[in-house]
Amino acid sequence: MPANKRLQVILEQLRKGTITVEDAKREIDFLRIEAVGEIANLDVGRFLRCGVPEVVFAEGKEAGQLADIALALAGTSGRCLVSRISRAQYTFLADRATAAGLEIICHEPARMAVLSRGVPVEPSGGVVGIITAGTSDIRVAEEARVVACEMGCRVCTAYDVGAAGIHRLFPAIRKCFDAHVFVVAAGREGTLPAVVAGLVDRPVIGVPVSTGYGYMGQGQAALASMLQSCSVLAVVNIDAGFTAGAFAAQIANMAVVQ
Repeated sequence: MPANKRLQVILEQLRKGTITVEDAKREIDFLRIEAVGEIANLDVGRFLRCGVPEVVFAEGKEAGQLADIALALAGTSGRCLVSRISRAQYTFLADRATAAGLEIICHEPARMAVLSRGVPVEPSGGVVGIITAGTSDIRVAEEARVVACEMGCRVCTAYDVGAAGIHRLFPAIRKCFDAHVFVVAAGREGTLPAVVAGLVDRPVIGVPVSTGYGYMGQGQAALASMLQSCSVLAVVNIDAGFTAGAFAAQIANMAVVQ
């Protein structure tokens, strides 16, 4: 497996003598764990080590706890992603972030927030295509999109191109033809990922979405259908947009490693 790009850069700079050993140690120190009182232990070196950023999961956290954790991570790493955030939590966090001099961006369809010092993400060259079967699947697809963008990828999206009107799919695939990997989100019977995987020569990640009703509703039929696909695809858990986006970005970023 290729080493993480940032670690490669640090070691190369050290070899060339453009940074000191102390500078390199300071950079590699991001491998450490950062404690936030007694409530959290932040893996601030995850992006350097794995290429996937630490993400703060907002569900179940009090607004004050969430703000303490998110601000600590943003202050240490320069950026922080918060997933599954409520409006009340976002309002509280935005006030704290502004007071701390941090920029905060709300990605409402994805239920995500991004805190940063205002420095943009460095493009990796990876390209991720994200397709949804229906409009109801966009909330999960947007979570995948935000994560992939935060990992440096360019993301191409095509929404509402489901199997019930299959003629809509072909323009969507052409639109994202330069993608290194596809994320395909679908609820109900979950057909679309298998169809896409049978048409493209790139990895496909299926995301079952908790739409649908009655027997095997709420994403269960979609998950079972994707797991039984005769086309080759990987499948994540129901509504797991973060996992799909991070996995796709890892694949795309590896595709452009020289």
